Amino acid sequence: MNRSMLLMVTCSATLLVFGLWIPFKALVAQEMLELAWAESQARQTQARPWPWADTWPVAKLDIPGQGVSMIVLEGVHGESLAFGPGRASGTDRAGAPVILAGHRDTHFRHLQHMEPGDPVRLQGVDRRWRDYEVTSTRIVDSSRESLDTQALGQDTLVMITCYPFDSLDAGGPLRYVVEARPAYGQEQIDTVAAL
Repeated sequence: MNRSMLLMVTCSATLLVFGLWIPFKALVAQEMLELAWAESQARQTQARPWPWADTWPVAKLDIPGQGVSMIVLEGVHGESLAFGPGRASGTDRAGAPVILAGHRDTHFRHLQHMEPGDPVRLQGVDRRWRDYEVTSTRIVDSSRESLDTQALGQDTLVMITCYPFDSLDAGGPLRYVVEARPAYGQEQIDTVAAL
């Protein structure tokens, strides 16, 4: 094998490893987060998934129609979003809209397939599942419009990710917003204790 061929194979392998690193890290982190989530529920405390973590699990998000389940972390800063979707600070009060953000190429890539009427479930540390129904999806230019939390209404669930989903530009202003309203009368509690 000549030098140029070896260099090309090495560069290709390096690019492949870097390209797979983020999805791999997100997948492994979700497994560790599942354990921290079970501990958070069992002890009713903030259980960090690893000793140096600056975030902790605050909810579990299920998108049943797509067979997707993931742990939601506190905060929407880069360190949280690298490992899972994050809950915006201040949206944990009763009756306040719950705002979740995630990366379009890992945890929230499934949002592109959501449509009005789709079910979404969110479980709190108290083990209560809240059922939601998607009411709208839209694309927002974040450089011209901000999310008006006052206009959202009580108990609304909002999931936000970058747009377009297949873009190579990580810094674009477009956001994909999925809004869901409570499906009343469909709240349930998991009675199985976390191990």
